This record gives sequence, C-alpha cells and structure tokens, in this order.
Amino acid sequence: MNTFFELAKARYSVKGFDGKPVEPEKLQQILDAGNVAPTAKNNQPQRIYVIQSEDALAKARTLTPCTYKASTVLLFTYNKDEVFLYPGAEMVSSGAEDVSIVATHIMLEAADLGVGSCWVNFFEPAKAKELFNLPDNEVPVLLMPLGYPAEGIAPLENHMKKKALDQTVKYL
Repeated sequence: MNTFFELAKARYSVKGFDGKPVEPEKLQQILDAGNVAPTAKNNQPQRIYVIQSEDALAKARTLTPCTYKASTVLLFTYNKDEVFLYPGAEMVSSGAEDVSIVATHIMLEAADLGVGSCWVNFFEPAKAKELFNLPDNEVPVLLMPLGYPAEGIAPLENHMKKKALDQTVKYL
C-alpha cells in the first residue's frame, strides 16, 4: 500500500481465515497501534482481551458464529469508571466511541501488515461478560477475529458500494 487512502479502500472484512497464527511480533505491532489511538480526555478506558487458547476460542465460538476460524480473536471492552461523561447528557459516555477508535487503529494496522480482520458485534455482551468472567465495570463492545484470509476469501459483493458524498456529507 502506498497511501492511507489506498489501505483504507483495500481493507475488507475477512469472513474466513486459514487458521495460521498471527506472528507474535505482528500481533504486538497491531496492539501497539491501538495503544496510540486517541480517546476522550486521553482516559484510555479500553480493555482488549487477546483470545488465543483453544478453551478461550471455544468460548468465543459459543458467543457468535462470526469468528470465521480465526486463530486470534480480540474482545474489546471499556471500563465504565474511566470514561468521559458528556456534559448535559445524562449517562452518555465516550466508552463505545473510544473503543471504536482503538479498534479502527488496530484493524487498519493489521491490514497494513497483511493480517485480515472483521468487526463483529453479533454477540450478546452479557454472555461475553459471563463466559470470560469480566469485571462488573467493563462493557463488551465488539469482537475482532484476526488472521490470514483462507484461500478464495475476498471482499463481499457490496464492499465497494458506497453512497455518493452528497448523500452523507452536508456543509453548514
């Protein structure tokens, strides 16, 4: 990839992995990219659980059919005690958006390293908390399988179908 825009266009949600483990040095670089992501007030409420053991992967597979045979699945949560609370908005916090920014950094760094990913929110957060014995103050947001695309895996047909900018961007 030559530019960020080219990387962003080329990245897609991998819906089938070959099962080959992500090399530890690549996984570390991917996690480091998440660690430099901005969060509201730099509170860094995100928590990332690296699911790699057979036992933990089996638990993840009971949560969702969308692990796609990945050798690594990341579970993203946020700590409710560390979020920024918006002024004038009762109980509205930065938690989900902070995690989303971190996850996007991770997803794009993975793509830059040739590692596929998929953003998965098709699971029950309460069940994830129970299965992985998460602290009461943590809120699960998403799962992200990581790995190398299996042979024949390509972007879904609708991957490049984008609305025209005038349908999504408004100048005030």
